[in-house]
Amino acid sequence: MRDPNAIDFWRGFALITIFINHIPGNTFERYTFSQYGISDAAELFVFLAGWSIGIATRGRDGVPEAPGKSVVRLLARTVEVYRAQLTVMLLALALIAGAALLLDNPLILEWHNAGNFFADPIQSVCGMALLTYQLGYFNILPLYVLLIGIAPLFVLVGRFSLVAALALSGSIYLASLVFEWNLPSWPGEGDWFFDPLCWQVLLVLGFVLQGWNLRTDILRRWSRKLFPAGIAIVVLGVVLAVTEIRPDPMVVPEPRLLFTFEKTYLTPARLLHFLGVLLAFAPVYALLVPRIGRIVGYLSQLGRNSLAVFSMGSILSLLGQLVRFQTGGGLLIDMLVAGSGLVGLGFTAWFVEWRSRSRSSRPRA
Repeated sequence: MRDPNAIDFWRGFALITIFINHIPGNTFERYTFSQYGISDAAELFVFLAGWSIGIATRGRDGVPEAPGKSVVRLLARTVEVYRAQLTVMLLALALIAGAALLLDNPLILEWHNAGNFFADPIQSVCGMALLTYQLGYFNILPLYVLLIGIAPLFVLVGRFSLVAALALSGSIYLASLVFEWNLPSWPGEGDWFFDPLCWQVLLVLGFVLQGWNLRTDILRRWSRKLFPAGIAIVVLGVVLAVTEIRPDPMVVPEPRLLFTFEKTYLTPARLLHFLGVLLAFAPVYALLVPRIGRIVGYLSQLGRNSLAVFSMGSILSLLGQLVRFQTGGGLLIDMLVAGSGLVGLGFTAWFVEWRSRSRSSRPRA
């Protein structure tokens, strides 16, 4: 297994933040950075996925692998994430159904859009397979499936020009904002919670920046120059979050998505805020490594096994919601839920790596 590094560390940090934020109302939610800005851990998770694609398809030495190999690698990862989404959805629905039976409370069957499944399982199963039927708090993996699935297009374009890859992605992003393009949900009404036509720009941005970072030190030099701007953006985000200042979607000019803070469409304000956070906190990893000891290893281990950890975190967060619902919450319950969840995430990462080591050391017939 690879040694701790900044990418895995921050990905582990994002996974823990998402786990905490997916248990709404808990004591520790107020201490996550999503409460003090416009963007949150979802942006960080997608951006780091794009950066990781750059590493996987180019290597840390910057030598690109064969195009066919990159395409097959990404398609295989797409299938892996798709399989994880179906498994997690099935387990979540089973948990909701089991809780409704155990607690004798049929209202639980309505949680997080699960009511559609129990009312119309035939259409809902088809929707699960198509990724158009999603549960609340279980909608990041469908986005991830589509983003990894379309990533080969940008990787291949990026072989000729990273600027062209970013321009193509930016054009799709702007058109989606202007015309409010999104994928429809089915069965049921509405659209995807995370619009992949907009969120793809963050994945491609991570991929492109990783390529520029390998080719030249211009990115590193400019990140140092723009560090004060990053701090200013973070401070502005804190002010907007604390004062709860948000533009009114009903009064902003058209096209309205250019001026609002909507998470679904990754609107420009959220994207700009995330870039500010990126600039402000890029140097932090080097400062933390010698000071927080084993925490670096723990978070990096989570990041190395992000798919398994994210999947387990989704289930554990749903369990946490059920526990808080039944007990009424409180500090002690929240400490138990959060502490058990962190142990569960750590065990999941350890188990995945232990299984990989066991398979590699097993003698071949």
